[in-house]
Amino acid sequence: MGIIMIKCPQTGREIPTGIKADREKFRCSVVFFARTFCSLCKANHEWFAKDAWVKDAWVKDAWVYEPSETAETNGLLAAG
Repeated sequence: MGIIMIKCPQTGREIPTGIKADREKFRCSVVFFARTFCSLCKANHEWFAKDAWVKDAWVKDAWVYEPSETAETNGLLAAG
């Protein structure tokens, strides 16, 4: 299980979407569109699933997720 990540078009850095997903289920999911607020540039970014990826490993400098900010997924993914 990991967090779906996208790239901030303003800074070029990866940002978390707040959506929790399994890498294989995400790869096989239907095409969807979502919006994510970026804490780096303070804007909402619109993105498609094809432009996102699942980051499995938690690293020392990783983002911290509060349970209320994370949406569980089960097969189909909803906009976060």
